[in-house]
Formats: sequence, structure tokens, C-alpha cells
Amino acid sequence: MQAQTFLPGPDFQNVVYDAGMSKAARPPLAVRLATLRKDAGLSQVDLAKRINTSSSNVAFWEQTGTPPRGEVLPALAGALGVSVDELLGVTPQKPAIAKGRLQEAFHAAAKLPRRQQQKIVEVVEALLKAG
Repeated sequence: MQAQTFLPGPDFQNVVYDAGMSKAARPPLAVRLATLRKDAGLSQVDLAKRINTSSSNVAFWEQTGTPPRGEVLPALAGALGVSVDELLGVTPQKPAIAKGRLQEAFHAAAKLPRRQQQKIVEVVEALLKAG
């Protein structure tokens, strides 16, 4: 026999909540946001700091699938290393190739002049061949 809890209904009658009832599935946008954040190696607090919002906003987006305001989307996409289209699910997600500190280092290296980028590529390729 399943456990039952009685809650007052709108007419002050008891409504049965069955402990076996399943939780509703999260919307695709909510799942995508949480996955992208985790792939980037960020906690909700870390992500909130990067986009100058509260962690409760990040949690809300990840639970409800409600998209952030339009002015937040570019910063959010940038912090997660994806385009706004990818963030919203308009195009397929890129496979995550680097996470955390490594990803941050490569994003920073992408902003360097081409000659410095080439030197970094040579070092990384040499390390990969040696490994």
C-alpha cells in the first residue's frame, strides 16, 4: 500500500497526493541550460557571478525552462561558450572538448594575436604527440 498525504483542496476537502506520482519532466531549455553550465565546469553561483545576476535566477531558468531576458542571453551564451542560437536550441550543441580551466585558457588564447596563437598550437600539438 502506498503512503498518502492529505492536503486541503480549494473547497477545504482533502485532495489525495499519491507518493508514487512522478515529478513532471523538466522542459528541454531547462535541461540544456543545466547541461551547458555543467559542461563549462561552472556552479550556478559561478555562472551567476559571470553574468551579473543572482544564483536564484540561474536555478529558476534551469528548473522552469523559462528563458532569460533578451539582454541577458548574449552574456549567458558567452559565459557558457556557445552561441545564443545554441543556447536556445536553435542549432545543435557543439560537443564539449574542453572543460573548466582548460576551456578558459583556450578562450583567452583565442583573443591573442595570431602569431602567439600559432605558438600555443605548436606546443599543444607537441604535447599531444608525446602523450
